[in-house]
Order: sequence, then C-alpha cells, then structure tokens
Amino acid sequence: MSAVTARRDPAAGGALAHSSAAGTAAAEEREVLLDVRAISKSFGDRVVLQDMSMRVHAGEMVAFLGANGSGKSTTLRAVNGLIEADSGDITIAGVRLAEASAQRRAEARRTAATVFQKIHLVQRRTVLQNVCAGGFARLPGWRSIPPLFGRELKEEAMACLDRVGLADRAHDRAGSLSGGQQQRVAIARALCQRPRMILADEPVSALDPKAADDVMQLLHDLAVNEGLGVAAVLHQPHLARAYADRVIGLRGGALVFDAPTADIDDAQLASLYL
Repeated sequence: MSAVTARRDPAAGGALAHSSAAGTAAAEEREVLLDVRAISKSFGDRVVLQDMSMRVHAGEMVAFLGANGSGKSTTLRAVNGLIEADSGDITIAGVRLAEASAQRRAEARRTAATVFQKIHLVQRRTVLQNVCAGGFARLPGWRSIPPLFGRELKEEAMACLDRVGLADRAHDRAGSLSGGQQQRVAIARALCQRPRMILADEPVSALDPKAADDVMQLLHDLAVNEGLGVAAVLHQPHLARAYADRVIGLRGGALVFDAPTADIDDAQLASLYL
C-alpha cells in the first residue's frame, strides 16, 4: 500500500490518544466537503430522520453509530442521491444541491464516492476492469465498454489499486479474492471516480475482524495522507474509537451527539442502543 501511516491498535483506543481540543481546532480550519443542515425524512408515518445536521471536513474521518433504524444509512443515502430528503439543505464540495441544476448536482455528488456493505464487483471480470468502472462517469459511452478501456484509464486504475495495496492482483478475477480484498477493490474503484470524499455505508459489516481492521486502516489513511473526507456508517463502536476523528451518534432518527472521539465515553455510546 503506497499510502501508509502507523497502524492503529483498536484495543489501545486508537483515535482516543489524540487531543480532542487540538483535533477539533484543526478540523475547523479545513475545507468543509459536506454540510448537512436540518434534513428530515419520513417513509409514510415512520420518521427516520429528524432535523439532522453534520459536517465532514477534508482530511477527516467521521463515524456514524446507532442502532438499526436510527438514520445512519439514510443520512448517507440522502447525500448520494439514492433518496431525497423531505426538508433541509445539503451542500457538497461547495455546491448547494437545492439551488443547483441537475447537471451540477450530479457533478457535486460524483465528488462523494460511495462504498457499500454489499460489494458490487463483477466477479467474472478482472480486478483492473472493476476498478476502471469507477471512471465510467468521465467517459464517452463507447469507451465505457470493458474491452475498450483506454491506456490512460487503465494506468489510473492501476495507481488506485496501488493505493489500496492490490496492484499485484490487477489481472486476477475479482471472484478469486477474499471478502476483505474485494472491499479494498471497491474502494479502489471509488478512488478511480476521483472523489473528494468517501461515503462508506457499513463497509466492514460482512468482514472478519482482521479484514475489517485492514479496511478501516485504509479509509483512515486516505483521510490522513490524501486529505479525503471519509464518512463511515459502522456497527462496531470499537472501530469508531480506533479510527474516527469524530463520532456522530443517532437514536430514533435524531442526533444524540456529534463530538471528537476522545470526548465520548462508554455511557454515551451505550445510550445509542437502549
């Protein structure tokens, strides 16, 4: 992996070793890549988000925690356009979506690449072909056909694979990789989109502990070393403690806390799952 920082030890508290005051001040000086203000969403009579507000800065990793149905994934889906919020404002990379044209909204949303729990790779295609698919939105239609991928795109995809430590598997079939390796390929594909930010919706829920730690380390490195904003929905509080700069806690669709990781105690975390 070309971008490497010292591996954090989840058992040792990881991000908790940082000074929360210094970390908050540093984050506030960085560019705001995502600004969500008072968004709400209901499905019929069921309210899934209530006046949710949060920010993600460049070079920052933010974790969302909360029980099932608390609104974590709904927040990310409102950002990436899979659903539309009923009310509120979303600004991505300086573009206020409510005021932008359809084309400008699409361009802004492409700066926030999404990685899902279910790893949507084409198993029979090579790893390299799967990563090249991240560049589809930037290609004319005829050039998005796998056999016609151009040299420039293939070179960029190889660089993305190098960033996730899998350049040596470029010509293997995606289906031959382990689950953790496939998720790293999915992250490389997201990087080939040339994003400013990665939205990771339960990226490690289906992985074993070692693979989950590797993926979280990778996402952390992309934030710290490359200045990407990372927003990750998690079900593992210990991983949020180890890798996130900030934790956003949700319960019943409402924001419970949004604070530097070092400032959050066990009682606050436990309150999310009552």
